[in-house]
Amino acid sequence: MIETQNHTNPSQSKKRQSLYLGIDVPLLLASFTLIIFGLLMVYSASWDFALYIYDDPTYIFSRQLLWLVLAAAAAILATFFDYHYWRRLAVPALTVVLGALLIVLVINEVRHGATRTLNAGSYMPSEAAKIVAIIYLSVWLYSKRNYLGNVWLGMVPLAVIIGVLSGLILAQPDLSAAATIIFMGGVLFFLAGGDLKQIAVLLLVTVTVGWFVVQIHPTGNVRVASYLDGLIDPTQASYHVRRSIEAFLKGGVFGVGIGKANTKLTGLPVPPTDSIFAVVGEETGLVGTTSVVVLYGILIWRGLKIARNAPDQLGSLMAAGLSIWLTLEAFINMAVMVNLVPFAGNALPFISAGGSNLVVSMMAIGILMNIARLSKPQPQTERITDAPIGVRRSQRRRRVPRAGSVASLSRPSRRARSRGGN
Repeated sequence: MIETQNHTNPSQSKKRQSLYLGIDVPLLLASFTLIIFGLLMVYSASWDFALYIYDDPTYIFSRQLLWLVLAAAAAILATFFDYHYWRRLAVPALTVVLGALLIVLVINEVRHGATRTLNAGSYMPSEAAKIVAIIYLSVWLYSKRNYLGNVWLGMVPLAVIIGVLSGLILAQPDLSAAATIIFMGGVLFFLAGGDLKQIAVLLLVTVTVGWFVVQIHPTGNVRVASYLDGLIDPTQASYHVRRSIEAFLKGGVFGVGIGKANTKLTGLPVPPTDSIFAVVGEETGLVGTTSVVVLYGILIWRGLKIARNAPDQLGSLMAAGLSIWLTLEAFINMAVMVNLVPFAGNALPFISAGGSNLVVSMMAIGILMNIARLSKPQPQTERITDAPIGVRRSQRRRRVPRAGSVASLSRPSRRARSRGGN
């Protein structure tokens, strides 16, 4: 009876395999929509700003197109690059990023009161540091999965890795990027099955250190103070937030139309980058901003779905980390515009102008696609022996066999084949 129910018609199986594209279509469509919409908004938000700064109204848009070509190449390469090879490349990639962060501090190229860029502001190593940190921590946590309960073999080395990386970024200073890496380190430690007591201690230490940094850092102190004032009275919020709220109010439900916003022309700070969501709100209204939020919701939904169905825990950690990171970046950028969180310099993935963020964001999508490609649907008999791996495993739960061992488990034994032949 069981064998009859699990038996699959060869013609039906072949048809299902032919329909399998090897990619996550909803994730691809959501990402593609965000990219195309981002190009449209970059052009709308940047022409006046570019004309004033660079004496060329298409300068920022043209550079975004060039970066998009490079980003698309990185995404395609990541899609067909087996994510398991990152186990060999994680350490070299982290070394390169640490070297770039050190070079930033040595060269000391000051732009907008901070030293975050190289090559006349065209490259931000802190953006690459985010995705490299997620990849490296996923690989490291996967390799140390049996020792995470040991403080000296689990939490302490993890804290050192995160501390060195975030410390170099904090020295630029880039508070938001450093906070993102610290947060993602804690999330990945939790998803890998880290002890809850250790996570609580790590959270307490992080909050304490973060509070201390904000108190002694002049920019962080001012941002937190203006954020708290804005919560009490929106008219006392920072100038940036007040102009952003003004843009949303002008946009109303349906917006004033693409290219017709005037807040970007009358003092809204950096409309092509940090404030582009305010331009979206004014030109497309509540309908447009809600659609953008829904697209990011699709992104994290598909990312976590890929993580759940990944062939192994490495893929689960990497997929969950990348999708949570992209969504977190988007949430912070959008929340800042309406004073829901203190001001941070996070870009809006796929939409904000900026080559570094666009390349790493599309590369993250490529890695998610690769994990999805390697998580091909299995017949019902294989599902019994190789159930989908959850995002977070319990330490006491029996481990699921690796992808390499699934085939041997799902193939019938010689004795079974001989019985079937008889």
